[in-house]
Amino acid sequence: MARRKRPVRIPRPVVSPTTIRLASAETLAAAFAAPPEEAAPWIEAAAKFGMARAQVLWGQYLLDAVGGVQRDQAAAVEWFRSAARAGDAQGMNMLGRCLENGWGVALDHAQAVRWFRASAEGGFDWGQYNFANMLLRGDGVAEDRAEALRWYRAAAAQGHAKSINMVARFLEEGWVVERDPRGAAMLYALSAERGDFRGQFNLAVLLTAQGEIADAVRWFREAGRGGHEAFRRGMVEKLSARPEPELQAVAEEIAAALPA
Repeated sequence: MARRKRPVRIPRPVVSPTTIRLASAETLAAAFAAPPEEAAPWIEAAAKFGMARAQVLWGQYLLDAVGGVQRDQAAAVEWFRSAARAGDAQGMNMLGRCLENGWGVALDHAQAVRWFRASAEGGFDWGQYNFANMLLRGDGVAEDRAEALRWYRAAAAQGHAKSINMVARFLEEGWVVERDPRGAAMLYALSAERGDFRGQFNLAVLLTAQGEIADAVRWFREAGRGGHEAFRRGMVEKLSARPEPELQAVAEEIAAALPA
């Protein structure tokens, strides 16, 4: 029986510190935007050269095993930490995410809050959103819904879809503000159009309540395409229990696409 040949691994090209030092901003931007396998050696070299933006990108490559890079969450944490200490707001946010979730480092909500706060104060929309989440839940910090709303609004003002959805939740539920169903509906629609699966789901729920089933089906399907597995399983459970056959059909579609 013939032995199967192992696939040949083509070594990644070496990008030297000199190459990074002499490269123009346009060259680096093009290299970083290349397909992951091509971008990886450039990003790694630039990270080692001390570029904070590259350190964040390289940390993400290591965290998620992108572009053929071997996963190393502990190393990713150190690159995010290096960028954060250099004052990079995105690096601060990613360091906070690692501390929040225990990715490559011991879980520490108090320290996660510290870095999310710094990122938020640096104007980074994801940092503002994550800091607001910690305030809303009271993770690593005293629960403070009013302060959470302030940061959700700051991120929403930058067009951050998930934060727009959260501001809508505050308006719908009347959390620390007067209930404003119309305002909530408008913001859910904006969040949905910007691609947030929770905003899409919440908009679809409102449309269902208004009897606009065809539009609701559209947004439930969008939410099913964009949501993570746990969210999609929750959708299946909820939509399967609805009396509308159209929504039951959406539940069946989503269920059929879930991992066994």
